Amino acid sequence: MNIYEKCDVLESEKFLLRLVEKEDCDDLLKVYSDKNALPFFNSDNCDGDNFYYATKERMGEALDFWKLSYDNGWFARLSIVDKSTSDVVGTVELCLRVSEDEFNNMGILRIDVRSDYEKEVMLYEIMALIIPHISGLLGCDGILTKVPIYAVERMKAVQKAGFTKSEHLLIGKTGYAYDGYWTIR
Repeated sequence: MNIYEKCDVLESEKFLLRLVEKEDCDDLLKVYSDKNALPFFNSDNCDGDNFYYATKERMGEALDFWKLSYDNGWFARLSIVDKSTSDVVGTVELCLRVSEDEFNNMGILRIDVRSDYEKEVMLYEIMALIIPHISGLLGCDGILTKVPIYAVERMKAVQKAGFTKSEHLLIGKTGYAYDGYWTIR
């Protein structure tokens, strides 16, 4: 199933993943204006956007761009809903990487969560919910995700999920080389 033809809702005991909606704006503003969460967001190759959105207007613009991107098949952005509170506590971004580096035809997994959700157990549960579906959704050969060296909770979660640290750099569209990527093949 191609994610751009149909995006199913994925659900675990704690979380639900679904396409972002305009109504998620207030909850997502709490995520993307959280300065303690900002260092964990992967903005590599994102044309200078650092994903810090301090106003409802700016968050709304991001939601509009994410919808446009989904409609054009550039990437899919899913809201992470905590079922115990019904709050949107973050997003998952998925896209297929087409490149001439070691990461060609791999699915990029980005997980942005509020800082109080940047915990191994929560990140792992989100990964365990989405990882089994990525290959089918994107038609990719593997998955890559970024983990900064200071992201100790995230690092434990990706290791538990089966990722290994890559020795290769991700080459961006401007030629800049990014490090800190972990992969599952």
